[in-house]
Amino acid sequence: MKKIVVALDGHSSCGKSTTAKQVAKELGYAYIDTGAMYRAVTLYFLEHYVDLTNPKKVQEALNNIEVTFHRNPKTGRNEVFLNGLNVEDEIRKMYISDKVSEVSVLPAVRHAMVAEQKKMGKRRGVVMDGRDIGTAVFPDAEVKVFMTAEVEIRARRRQQELFEKKQMVPFDDIVENLKKRDFIDSTRAESPLRRAEDAHLLDTSYITIDEQVDFVLDLVASALLQRELAQ
Repeated sequence: MKKIVVALDGHSSCGKSTTAKQVAKELGYAYIDTGAMYRAVTLYFLEHYVDLTNPKKVQEALNNIEVTFHRNPKTGRNEVFLNGLNVEDEIRKMYISDKVSEVSVLPAVRHAMVAEQKKMGKRRGVVMDGRDIGTAVFPDAEVKVFMTAEVEIRARRRQQELFEKKQMVPFDDIVENLKKRDFIDSTRAESPLRRAEDAHLLDTSYITIDEQVDFVLDLVASALLQRELAQ
């Protein structure tokens, strides 16, 4: 059966990555965490003191960045590598979260990452989560879902994630970070965060991960059936 593209967009900490990983596993598809790519770029920019207001310096930095995903045989998860170095844990830290929207808003950064994402999904059979997958990266994706949740619930989830990684961050700080990222992501000129017209809305505030996964898998089953009937 011909494979398709599943695009999951939405706000931070609403369960996109967890859902996308499980959906990809169930389908036998590749999972691509596009947010991690922007986090890796942010890490590079911070480590190399790249001036975000200087387009030339930004482009020079991008020319020296290679972001790849490699499966960890011990954990079974895809991990992010920046220029050959495993940065999976580092890019999840709060100081990256504080800056990633400021970096990802830059047109040059988005152009570079979108180009890479399109290459990764060219053969279909992928589940991608991010902010602009269904609108900019794969507007022809067969399944599009826009995920959201109440900000306080998202903040509690994010705080729990950080706690499990031994990072203690005040709840109010996380709420403000999420609100700031939502605003920057939704108002940027280049590929803003928005729901595609043909995307299914999924509010994850009061449902389980299994219910989220089932919601997406039902859409995939319907899309595959429609494709088969149309042939």
